[in-house]
Amino acid sequence: MLKYALRENLLTPQPNDYMAQVTDSRSYNLEQIIDKMIERGSTLTKADITAAMQVYTETVCSLLEEGLQINTPLINTSMSISGVFEGATDSFDASRHTVNINITPGTKLKETLAKVKTQKVEAASTDPFVTEVKDIVSGVVNECLTAGGILQAAGSRLKFDNTDEAQGVFLVPETGNAVRCNIVAENKPARIMAMIPADITAGTYYLEIRSKLNAARDTGKTLKVGRFGKMLSVTGTT
Repeated sequence: MLKYALRENLLTPQPNDYMAQVTDSRSYNLEQIIDKMIERGSTLTKADITAAMQVYTETVCSLLEEGLQINTPLINTSMSISGVFEGATDSFDASRHTVNINITPGTKLKETLAKVKTQKVEAASTDPFVTEVKDIVSGVVNECLTAGGILQAAGSRLKFDNTDEAQGVFLVPETGNAVRCNIVAENKPARIMAMIPADITAGTYYLEIRSKLNAARDTGKTLKVGRFGKMLSVTGTT
């Protein structure tokens, strides 16, 4: 059952516009998925399945490294390149350009999505909630960010104490350490503007707003984290 709560949509002028936010969505890692496969009565051992999944993962990654596409019942992939090329004779430069992988659901996954049952629940979270992320340099929304540029995040309960290094705007890669945006130009409950470090490594990141402020705007002990649901591609300055 997919549980969701309604939150006020701050991006439209209509006062009664709301948007759905998925809540209490449990995630499964590979080991847990393999355990579920065994529970369903697989005749293979856990070691067999683990080995097969490792070979499958390595093979898919190898094909992607060659710039090829993957089309399976679960996912379909394609590649794209972001960044500005300076004239027709320019070539790919990892400091200015980024290879992106685009993933869409395959036929089996589409069938599964059509069968998902939903349940409306009451919104109880007091965490920061990010609804939109805009790259001021390019003007692109919810897609990319530019190193050394300014990002603008819209939402609710976003304000934080920037003097506390545990709070603030963070860019979080899939692996590795989070990068804090130390320079903040605007720090309001519904909008944050911060400078992206110029030396950040190009790649894909989640944006997180971390705050200890409560409803009364007083600093508490609990660190609350609001993560934007879509990964953003960070590119170098042009």
